[in-house]
Amino acid sequence: MGQQHSEEQGARNVSTEQLSHELALRFARKCFTPLEITHFKDVFRSLADEQDGIHYWKEETLCRFLVIPDALGPGPLVYQMATYLGAFPFPSLAPSILTIEAMLKVVVIMTERYGRVLKNGKADRNKLLFRSLAVFDRRMSSIHEKPLQEALDALREEQPEPGETAITSPIQSKTSRFSIDQPANDEEEDEDDDELALAALDSLDAIEVFKLDQRADTKIHHAQIPVDNFRRLLMLLLVIAPLDAQESLSGHAQRLTAARIESLRRVADSILWSFTPEQNPGIFYQSFNTIIPASLPYMFDGLNPLFEHFLFSKNIDLSKRRRQSPFSTPLSSSIKASPTVPQVPDTQLEPLLPREGEILDLNVLSQLAFFLKGSNLFRRLRPLYMGGDAGFSMGSIEQKVFNWRAPSLLLVSGTRLLSEPDGARERAFADSLPPKRFPNGASGNNTSGRVVFGAYLDMPWKHTYKEAIGGSDTLLFQLEPVHEVFRASTINTEYATFTKHGVSFGNPPPRARPVSGLSQHVTLGAVSLLLDASLEFGVFNHDSNGGGSFHPSQTRKNDWQDRFEIESLEVWGCGGDEEAEKQRAAWAFEDREAAARKTLRMGKDVESDRALLEMAGLIGNHNASGGSMG
Repeated sequence: MGQQHSEEQGARNVSTEQLSHELALRFARKCFTPLEITHFKDVFRSLADEQDGIHYWKEETLCRFLVIPDALGPGPLVYQMATYLGAFPFPSLAPSILTIEAMLKVVVIMTERYGRVLKNGKADRNKLLFRSLAVFDRRMSSIHEKPLQEALDALREEQPEPGETAITSPIQSKTSRFSIDQPANDEEEDEDDDELALAALDSLDAIEVFKLDQRADTKIHHAQIPVDNFRRLLMLLLVIAPLDAQESLSGHAQRLTAARIESLRRVADSILWSFTPEQNPGIFYQSFNTIIPASLPYMFDGLNPLFEHFLFSKNIDLSKRRRQSPFSTPLSSSIKASPTVPQVPDTQLEPLLPREGEILDLNVLSQLAFFLKGSNLFRRLRPLYMGGDAGFSMGSIEQKVFNWRAPSLLLVSGTRLLSEPDGARERAFADSLPPKRFPNGASGNNTSGRVVFGAYLDMPWKHTYKEAIGGSDTLLFQLEPVHEVFRASTINTEYATFTKHGVSFGNPPPRARPVSGLSQHVTLGAVSLLLDASLEFGVFNHDSNGGGSFHPSQTRKNDWQDRFEIESLEVWGCGGDEEAEKQRAAWAFEDREAAARKTLRMGKDVESDRALLEMAGLIGNHNASGGSMG
């Protein structure tokens, strides 16, 4: 009986290995062009280590090829992710040795090319990425690399001939597994199946093998991502967010000064707080799966161009056949001298941001790209209004912003006001609002009381009277001390207003005339942002019951309100050269008109000239129809 069970177990392992090999071959045939596969093989072989006939990549090799910045410390985490994804679609085979087949699967998943093979082409990779980052140990320690020799001993005795692809084999020693936490969400275990893995095995008609391969200690709701690990990953994702295909990360890494790293950490902490509001040591899948689609849908997009580097080898000459073994050069020398590492072409690209503002810098720009498509942000934003330069007035905003005929971003930062107004201006602002019923919003690790809010308006600005402006793509968001996005609702379409009373999002337009017997206070929407007419104070209101123009938070179920003194205010245009040129033409026209009015001189017949100007409605005659500008 025992011998029969052992034989069945061995057959199952062989079957799993064969299926993994077959999937890798399908990925190679259908997810890449022949030229891309040629480049991929050259990249892998030129940098691979070899032991006992097995060619593989070490952690150092992977991190140096991708130019992962040492200053941020995410290298071991990237390697951990790769060794898990290399075992796809069998979690029991992880951590895998990064052979050529394993690396092929890593590149397919990281670049989201799997849709060309898997029937469920739209399957979400977020769950797979969570698994690759998570640990199951109660102490929340990082996954340690399995000794290489032990892993190599687990490989099949039969190795491929030179030039063929190697086959990844199971690594199943219990010493590399982790103890199991108590179930956190047993009622949700029906969601534990990985959609991508199911789709992969469905394409191979091997669903039953997948079910047999699942182990009790791989339940996703038992797992957590250690907070320190996730912080390092967030900092890396912020750096690679603007990465273009074939662009080396080295140029971005060179900008990592001590000041920028500190700024990166602050931005990462704001994002991190939304996952762990109770300061837990780890991030559970439930919050991961809730927050990313709602507030960070494009967070992992930077991984795509980063791993596309495997498909561009600078060390290949298609006109000649290689005469020597690609493994004849030691790894140490190939890393130093090999031209395989992608190089940035010597071309001058337009800067990611024309200039940095008091709020918007490169780190915040990457933070915005986590929920607004980077293709609409990087090298596309134009500074329209800067409060520190143009002055804090509604007239300045109107003059600078109203000529922009495309979507725009408004960013405002400030410091929370004390519970009791300090001074006449604060008291006047407090008196204009309904009595404060909600406490301040969360502070996270922020001890300065600084808050940053913003809005994305999907259409041009204009004066609003009875009707608001904005469409269903309008967004309201907070960037600091907590990152969160509040999406437009269809219950109420009062998305944005611009009046003499101020700028607001999610609030009803102010009444033209006070109605007798009704409160003279400003009406605040359930989820709303209001900047007063003097642009001196602002208030963000969050009523968890919703019912307004923007949906309430999906993670913060409490009611809160932040009243703050405005320190910086910026409006950025989202568009390209065409929109910028139209705006410059409009500004030039206004400047010429203003200059013409200034140079207007009265003629010799002063009384006749004055009469003509009065008839034109330019001066005097205030009661005449048509009004007066004099």
